[in-house]
Amino acid sequence: MIGKIKKGSGFKGCVNYVLGKEQAVLLHADGVLTESRGDIIHSFCMQTGMNPDLKKPVGHIALSYSAVDAPKLTDGKMVQLAQEYMREMKITDTQYIIVRHQDREHPHVHIVFNRIDNNGKTISDRNDMYRNEQVCKKLKAKHGLYFAEGKEQVKQHRLKEPDKSKYEIYTAVKNEIGKSRNWQQLQHRLAEKGITIQFKRKGQTDEIQGISFSKGEYTFKGSEIDRSFSFSKLDKCFGDAGMNVAESQRQTTFAPVREQAPAPDKADSLLITGSLGLFSASSPPVDEEPNFNLRKKKKKKKQLKQ
Repeated sequence: MIGKIKKGSGFKGCVNYVLGKEQAVLLHADGVLTESRGDIIHSFCMQTGMNPDLKKPVGHIALSYSAVDAPKLTDGKMVQLAQEYMREMKITDTQYIIVRHQDREHPHVHIVFNRIDNNGKTISDRNDMYRNEQVCKKLKAKHGLYFAEGKEQVKQHRLKEPDKSKYEIYTAVKNEIGKSRNWQQLQHRLAEKGITIQFKRKGQTDEIQGISFSKGEYTFKGSEIDRSFSFSKLDKCFGDAGMNVAESQRQTTFAPVREQAPAPDKADSLLITGSLGLFSASSPPVDEEPNFNLRKKKKKKKQLKQ
């Protein structure tokens, strides 16, 4: 069971969307006229006049369930779960409709409700994302519903950016982390898939505080992709081989390359020979020191004869 919450400013577009889908079924309604879509929209809009200062009075929640639970999710059960979800989320004493869609293989319903309750007060959305997660877990456990673990059940081909890139990074890191012996190898393997790694350091030191991944124009912190993708948790996958990231990067980026001096070509050889006479490019110069000493001895001997 997964809940997805949205808020909007106009009931017309939201109601037309949830009721306009092929094979959409209005399972339940409270506080609104249901003779037509126009009546439903008009009922919602009339109540918004009680609190005109609220800019986004439209509440829209999609509750999705695993296909594994489809046999036991009758229309009545879906209404029961939706109403129980709303009570747990403190969405009470207000107008709402519950609509079931059949356009996916997994069962799901849409709840459209008025964030201005029947007394003209605003239904709080404070921490609603966190509360939504907790309520879904509670109902899953209470009703014995299946909840897919991890991200493997996500249909990536249906995702749009930036979620598409995020899940591509998740899949790539998950597949390559076990094949890499250290950070250097992981960086190389991910680079082949168009993914780069950036390390966040503490001040001007080499101490690593965090990690982020980039693909195309999108960059995500490791923990944004998955809780297990923080630097400390990924680093443990390498054991001792992954501890010194800074040194590994220095070796990769700044390792000196020993180059051999290129051998002179034929033209260079001729130029050296022509300009230096007896010296060639392949033979070292002759030491002149012995000739100098010999001339000195001959001069001294000549002076003695005189």
